Amino acid sequence: MRKRQVHLDFHTSPYITDVASQFNAKTFAKMLKEAHVNSVTCFARDHHGYLWYPSKRHPELVHPHAKINDLLIQQIDACHALDIKVPIYTTVQWDEYCEINHPEWLCRDPEGNKINAQPAVKPPHFYYSLCLNSNYRHYFFDHLADLIESVGKERIDGLFLDIFFPVACDCIHCQKEMQRLGFDHTNKDERLQYSLLMLDQFKHEVHEFVEQNIPGTPLFFNGSHIGPEIKRSLKDYDHLEIESLPGGIWGYDNFPLVARYARTLGLNMIGMTGKFHTYWGDMHSFKNPLALQYEVFQMLSFGAGCSIGDQLHPNGALSPATYNLIGSVYKVVEDLEPHLDHMVPQSEIAIITPEHHWDPQVGKFDDSLIGCNRLLDELGYQFDIIDDQSDFSKYQLLVLPDDIVYDPNVHQKLMEYVQNGEKILTSFQAEQVPEMVEDQLTGNETHGYSFWDRDYILPNDQIGKNLPKEEHVMYEQGMRVLPVSSQEILQTREPYFNREGKYFSSHQHAPSTGHPGEPGATRKGNVIYFSHPIFKIYNDYAPQWIKQIVHDAINLLLPNPLIKKPLEYPSLSVQYHKDVVNNRINVHLLDYQIKKNATHLYTIDECIPLHDLLISVKVDSQPINHVKALRSGQELTFNQHDNYIDIELPVLKGYEVISIS
Repeated sequence: MRKRQVHLDFHTSPYITDVASQFNAKTFAKMLKEAHVNSVTCFARDHHGYLWYPSKRHPELVHPHAKINDLLIQQIDACHALDIKVPIYTTVQWDEYCEINHPEWLCRDPEGNKINAQPAVKPPHFYYSLCLNSNYRHYFFDHLADLIESVGKERIDGLFLDIFFPVACDCIHCQKEMQRLGFDHTNKDERLQYSLLMLDQFKHEVHEFVEQNIPGTPLFFNGSHIGPEIKRSLKDYDHLEIESLPGGIWGYDNFPLVARYARTLGLNMIGMTGKFHTYWGDMHSFKNPLALQYEVFQMLSFGAGCSIGDQLHPNGALSPATYNLIGSVYKVVEDLEPHLDHMVPQSEIAIITPEHHWDPQVGKFDDSLIGCNRLLDELGYQFDIIDDQSDFSKYQLLVLPDDIVYDPNVHQKLMEYVQNGEKILTSFQAEQVPEMVEDQLTGNETHGYSFWDRDYILPNDQIGKNLPKEEHVMYEQGMRVLPVSSQEILQTREPYFNREGKYFSSHQHAPSTGHPGEPGATRKGNVIYFSHPIFKIYNDYAPQWIKQIVHDAINLLLPNPLIKKPLEYPSLSVQYHKDVVNNRINVHLLDYQIKKNATHLYTIDECIPLHDLLISVKVDSQPINHVKALRSGQELTFNQHDNYIDIELPVLKGYEVISIS
């Protein structure tokens, strides 16, 4: 899998003239090569609906103002001459030309209105969704056949098919299919469920078509998100590409959450950010160099290849400044690549995701999952994100954050996991059995919500052992639990009253009365339960005492983690990779400061070095020969003891990979 890709958008309005007038194939490929790019996704057809190759079947669809009709072929041939792969892009559910000329192909709501897939964007746009049950389906397969015939099989390195979103379409074609399959087309949720089924079928048809015509061609279907729903059609993918920009619907929380899940699915994966300061189509903008470094190096740290999105100017000339920017980062990636082969990220913990269905219009993860990911990463733990159908046995500890919906089959699976000697950390309502019944997993009975909107935990020598031994506020309402076969390991204290009616005190919540309340945490064997939504609280408020009590609870269950890092560096992300073939370990250290210094986005514009950084890495009883910082080339001193080595890095500026052999 190539690790240095550019995804080169070319959505170009038919009202722009002299298109590709400054394109020079040799200059194009040479600039990519000098920027250390070894794969570039180029366009066959864009969201405006026009073609960038000499179509044999539909020459009238070549962009009306293109100065050359074989742009894609020239791009491919010039890149192949320099050993640069060229996967080919085409659009699926958005096409302005089809929208205008074939309105009968559009998705419709129950009132017959067109469905805007990006409702926050007002016209003009190309976001009205096309229905894959209409005659557009034939149009699309005819386009694929035409692309293969016109470009030539030998030129096709892969296909990137864009825009695969479930749409609650209620057109006559979908109504007919829903009736045949027993779906109620008057129910929006059922229309969406049918849409997911139809998309899976469509992907499989495309996969079979491609295999028949160009066997072995890498194929990816982009829906701007990868989650549990992809498992139904995963067999039709060659690899995974994680579209995740800091702007738009994604943000900096998105990529780690998706990557930690995607890497468990058994396919190679590529991360995808953009060179844009904000979002796709932000023409003549340049991402802060430090932000691009962080985003690309984070991909490597999670075991992914790298892709950077750009958009070719209508004149066909690449921006020298853009490729100087990209090249400055991809040079580092190229230098590291020989040291990354055969390396596999190692995880001792798995977070079970609350996600079952992804709404692309909302595009948001559960708050508890976001908080859990941030918290565990800040603590230095090595973890994946999985769903409740995944193999639990790969992990020593499962974390169930706050809002996992109860499922008796999953609950039994968790019971068997614990009976096999493994551990669980759970909180609030995660996999909680019905009220007034003892949960055999946690050993507790639940009696509804706590009386108190906000109460207090009282740290002790086991949970919160480094905190002051006085009350700490819990910002969100917890659950009332009664220990039955469990033990209370963290007490709460009650407030004087809730802030309601005539009762209030000062600006926020009333202080503690000192009276004991419901348990804040319990333990039954290898299962620890927190009664508050601790991960949502961390997402919402980030109190340090939440991090401390979670750290102490995990330490009780997993006292010898793969990495021990200084807790005073929360922005330092540490990832442990292992090459079992050559008996090597890589530790990726990533530390950039993400800031909210703009109204509309987070970004990175400074990198503060860390000095004399000490981390401990688990190596078991293996004798260690040497430790080296790969970027700086510096040999590092280390001390081996008790299955760990302590490594001191004199300075970390942004990103380093420590090689242990």
